[in-house]
Amino acid sequence: MNFDPFYHRYPSKRNLIYSNNGMVATTHPIAAQAGIEIMKRGGNAFDAAIATAACLVVVEPTSNGLGSDAFAILSKGDVLYGINGSGRSPKKLTREWLMANEIHKIPKFGPIPVTVPGAVGTWVEIINRFGNLTLKEVLSPAIRAANEGVVVQPTVGKYWELANKRYSSILKEDMFKYWFETFTIDGKAPKVGSLIKLEDHARTLEIIGKTNGEDFYRGEIANKISNFMESIGGLLSLDDLMEYKPEWVDPISTNYRGYDIWELPPNGQGITTLMALSILNNMELKDLEDPQSVHNAIEAMKIAFQDGDKIIGDVNNINWMDYTTKEYGLKKINEIDDLASIPEESEYRRGGTVYLSAADKDGNMISYIQSNYMGFGCGLVVPGTGIALQNRGCDFTLKAGHPNTLEPGKRSYHTIIPGFLTKENKSIGPFGVMGGMMQPQGHLQVILNTIDYGLNPQDALDAPRWQWIKGNTIHVEHGFSNSLTGALSRMGHDVVVMHDGGGFGRGQIIFKMEDGSICGGTESRADGYIATY
Repeated sequence: MNFDPFYHRYPSKRNLIYSNNGMVATTHPIAAQAGIEIMKRGGNAFDAAIATAACLVVVEPTSNGLGSDAFAILSKGDVLYGINGSGRSPKKLTREWLMANEIHKIPKFGPIPVTVPGAVGTWVEIINRFGNLTLKEVLSPAIRAANEGVVVQPTVGKYWELANKRYSSILKEDMFKYWFETFTIDGKAPKVGSLIKLEDHARTLEIIGKTNGEDFYRGEIANKISNFMESIGGLLSLDDLMEYKPEWVDPISTNYRGYDIWELPPNGQGITTLMALSILNNMELKDLEDPQSVHNAIEAMKIAFQDGDKIIGDVNNINWMDYTTKEYGLKKINEIDDLASIPEESEYRRGGTVYLSAADKDGNMISYIQSNYMGFGCGLVVPGTGIALQNRGCDFTLKAGHPNTLEPGKRSYHTIIPGFLTKENKSIGPFGVMGGMMQPQGHLQVILNTIDYGLNPQDALDAPRWQWIKGNTIHVEHGFSNSLTGALSRMGHDVVVMHDGGGFGRGQIIFKMEDGSICGGTESRADGYIATY
């Protein structure tokens, strides 16, 4: 791929990185280096991705953990494969049970929102199908980091402190004490620059490696999870764990100005990006600072979110491709005019996620995302294991007949989404932006920055972002010019300028160049890092 970066108002905070052997881009230097270490041992991009993902569990527990879910898009020989590693709800969790217990909305904390952790199963599936090495070999850098300790990086330390303050004020029951025992030191979050060891994580990772993940779902670890859940009134059972298996799926796409943008089909929200692109494909976008272009992108995103809220869920009776066509875009373009719309209320979903991209010398590439949700998840840690359980069940609706309505053994609406870019059946590469509802908006802006505005991967990530919040409220980063924010306000947008980049997601990109080399960009809003050799 060639870039024609005519737009230089926002110079990159980091240089674009190139390589011809291998590359890993993620939000933590130790995790990225773990991936490259595995490549040097004979692993491919898929081995490296799982090594990095496992290491992120240790070095960035503020955003993911051993109780996470995961999704990925893999490219091998220019053929794309998708894997849905989201966990299912407990069979005992029904709307009737909730009503009988006078629970009218699934809570965010405690045992009720816990679903089966899917990340470990995803590691196993990817290594078994595409890896060069064993899972035991691939997990070794993460085990070493957990045992020897890692230094807390600035962004990780910031969110660790915020989580501890929040949890200390609201998680008072005895069931939550294991979180504080695992993730605090004398009740305090570890400071930036301090060394933290997670030896429970190390022991669990060793067992996962030795048993190729079997123990996590059908052995000693599975029993520890189910016994703990039973002891605190949770519904997740050993049967739920034993029956779990990630699902290989076909990615879905839309063609945007000659490029194919790929996401995974629902239950994730990636289709939202494709719907917005289908609308914008019928419009001219002039410049990153052109008010009409930014307005049109925001309005297309609003429409996509509204339509997505009506169809996204764990169902198989919807033809997702109907929402990614030129015809869909032409129909919806009539809903955009020169003034900001005020759509129906949508539930704002928070983030708490890690994302990575990896590529190797043989052309293998992977877009991988992993999350506990809302930081550390539900606030529960299985004693003696380091497993922080996720709370994805809180995203189910209790409204009967909706695609995302709660049912036993069902996957909830999911915020985490990996992205991938191809052209004429040739892989260009993985991209992703994490962060709750920001994710499809971040995907959209990265694609517009790349295809419409000709920015290279680092510039595409560094350019200031906007985020639709609700109604006609949009947040914009402080890098937006006064003239642009003023113009958007005159078009009816309630513009709030934000000076903390934490709410605008954290992204990574690796793209293949026409000569076969690879180049990458990493997130300047976090501790982003690209490792290569």
